[in-house]
Amino acid sequence: MEEDTNCISLLVIVLDTNPSLRLLRQNPQYLTQLIDSTIAFGNTHLMQKTQNKLAVLSCHHNASEYLYPVTSPMEFRQVDGQYEAFTLVEKTIKQRLCSIMNSAPKITTLCESKLAGCMTLALCHINNVLRHKDDNININSRILVITGSNECASQYLTYMNVFFTARKLKIALDVCAIDKTLKLFQQGCDITGGHYLRLPQIEGMLQYLLWVFLPDPQSRKKLVLPPVEKVDYRAACFCHREVIDIGYVCSACLSIFCKFSPICTTCHTVFKTPRPLALKTKKRKKF
Repeated sequence: MEEDTNCISLLVIVLDTNPSLRLLRQNPQYLTQLIDSTIAFGNTHLMQKTQNKLAVLSCHHNASEYLYPVTSPMEFRQVDGQYEAFTLVEKTIKQRLCSIMNSAPKITTLCESKLAGCMTLALCHINNVLRHKDDNININSRILVITGSNECASQYLTYMNVFFTARKLKIALDVCAIDKTLKLFQQGCDITGGHYLRLPQIEGMLQYLLWVFLPDPQSRKKLVLPPVEKVDYRAACFCHREVIDIGYVCSACLSIFCKFSPICTTCHTVFKTPRPLALKTKKRKKF
């Protein structure tokens, strides 16, 4: 069976490496397992077809950086018995990640991950690849987000822009949550046609990645995957992160609050205090 060289799969992995993650603070040894599983998963994607492309981005508490590929190729000693392309991916990711962690400023308080910005960078990378491809080549692009961060209210608008931009470009967004259930990302996966999975246990991370996220969205229709929970499209307020049915929406940045506030805590827009409507007195008819 001949390999179809005109169809290429592009996978962009967004890896959340923020040291403030609750799971990594409680169990620092999970970081090594997280990185090794991601590298093995990326190499398996490249092994499926020689023309497949891979990009790995690191989402930190202060910036988003490329782990693979890099502008200046690094030279490594070949490991006996390992394909040199796999060695390049493994060594480049580990060396870049060590450099990022050593150069990042030390944090004294818990900081949120710049996850929305890193996902935007992933979209830019895919768009750049699509612009420079040949006309006779079809590229199926998708993004896999591996994170343990909480949903941040300040990045809500950027998240929604990423979701609908990915849907417009026909880019599937997959999310692998390693700690808590992320309802906003469930909505994003449903909008873009991707798959959302919350890991039952991080020890079996590689098995779940190969089972659920290695096949493309077309092939997943023929597989028996973990059942997807019903997506709740109700919004959560930005003040208490509680799901509400009726609330107040900022007309400037579309932030949602469960109670009225004269100043929007997201964009700091000042609003007038609502006043009760004055009742109009009916005029008596003159006879």
